[in-house]
Amino acid sequence: MDGQNSKKDRAASASIMKQRRRMIENYMVIWVDSNIDMANEDCQNTLAQLRGVVNEVNQCTTAEQCIAKLQENSEETSFVISSGALGQHLVPDIHDMPKLDAIYIFCGNKQRHQEWAKNWPKIKGVHTSIKSICEKLAIAVKQCNQDQVTVSIIGVNEGGSSEDLNRLEPSFMYTQIFKEILLDMDHGQQAIKDLVTFCQEQYKGNKKERKIIDEFQRTYHPTLAIWWYTRQCFTFKMLNRALRTLDGDIIIRMGFYLCDVHRQIENLHSKQINEYHALSENHPDKATTYSDIGDVHRLMGDYEKALLFHRKALNIQENVQCNPLDCALAYINLGETYREMKDYTTALTYFQKGLEIRQKKLPKNHPDLAVV
Repeated sequence: MDGQNSKKDRAASASIMKQRRRMIENYMVIWVDSNIDMANEDCQNTLAQLRGVVNEVNQCTTAEQCIAKLQENSEETSFVISSGALGQHLVPDIHDMPKLDAIYIFCGNKQRHQEWAKNWPKIKGVHTSIKSICEKLAIAVKQCNQDQVTVSIIGVNEGGSSEDLNRLEPSFMYTQIFKEILLDMDHGQQAIKDLVTFCQEQYKGNKKERKIIDEFQRTYHPTLAIWWYTRQCFTFKMLNRALRTLDGDIIIRMGFYLCDVHRQIENLHSKQINEYHALSENHPDKATTYSDIGDVHRLMGDYEKALLFHRKALNIQENVQCNPLDCALAYINLGETYREMKDYTTALTYFQKGLEIRQKKLPKNHPDLAVV
């Protein structure tokens, strides 16, 4: 009897925690397996590893539960991890759902399920270890992050006319107005403490992200705002979703951070412009400045500007005597930008050019060759 009560208590506790938690990222995982038992240590370990990549992990023990969860979801990108036994019957019913990005088959017998799995494009492999699934999932999440950076936190272009503004989507305009209000507000140390408390609750049970939140609490400074954004941890995930969905509550909670990112970008831009004017037109250092600006625009999802600055960097490096490896990096930066734009043919061309230079200039076992 005590054992039954204990199980009920754990289930009730999990339910309450779920209610307190909100969707704070752009994606979720549905793990479906008839053998899921959260009293089992292996299942606990699997859940911990999955939540290290995606915070929102829903567990289902039947195909019907999984289908219902996917049908409920109208906003977030979904990833399904299914056992082989359930997957064979589940996949035909869910494969064409628009918000489903990828399916991973998790089983003990890879050979048994590979044959039928290859007929479904959204199945991204048959896996026998949760580690390999998490590695694939992390890559998919990174792509999801880039695809869904729909609002620039830098602001409207300095030269934008009223006609340009009239063509903007209303949601974008509301975000700009919201941001202007936030920039005028005073944000003290209490704002950081409040955000940390909120994030600790949302990421409860997620050891990996909680560790990063603790680090944020200890070390955050306004001069590190961009670094925290490019780290693609909770700061990046929460801010992007809040701006995409216009979640006013989270935008206000992160108001101090949004202001710090905005001001740091302004300062860097001003500094780079000053350095730019002090250099000759083809100075190699100017190429570095262009490259840095291009990287910021790429991270913000402003791909046209990213391409513009990376091409300027490449133009200098191709026309002056500079380190060939710098030229290789410029090609790779262009390739990465095109990859995120899903122009894979052009991306491959630039990646190959960068790799060719690195193969000539670097030792065969150099880690930079593996990156390309």
